[in-house]
Amino acid sequence: MDYLLVLHLIIAVVLIGVVLIQKSEGGALGIGGGGGGGLMTARGAANFLTRLTAILAGLFMLTSLGLTMLAGTGGTGSIVDQIEQQQAPVIVPSDTPAPAPEAAAPAPTAPAPTDTAPADSAPAPAVTPETAPPASAN
Repeated sequence: MDYLLVLHLIIAVVLIGVVLIQKSEGGALGIGGGGGGGLMTARGAANFLTRLTAILAGLFMLTSLGLTMLAGTGGTGSIVDQIEQQQAPVIVPSDTPAPAPEAAAPAPTAPAPTDTAPADSAPAPAVTPETAPPASAN
């Protein structure tokens, strides 16, 4: 299947090149079609390129059908899925448990709250106009 895919891609690239080389009959879309002179006459080159285009188009269709038939019978998924499966790491569970990581020093805990306030604590500061929140204007 891989060889057929490579052949298909080569035919596609050559077919694109042959189509672009052909002399354009209008609209200046072709690359080729320069002045006279050369090994072949303009009509001979046109006939050759036309036949080559038809042959390559037929081969392109045949390889497309072949790839479709092969993909329908042997493939279980896309090429991307196959690549992901090949690159996915295989994790095998072991019989022995993994060692526990070393315990870090326990975080300090806050003292438990008490119902009575300590005797040396200061009273809450009084609210002054400088520290008071602004009143909402309704």
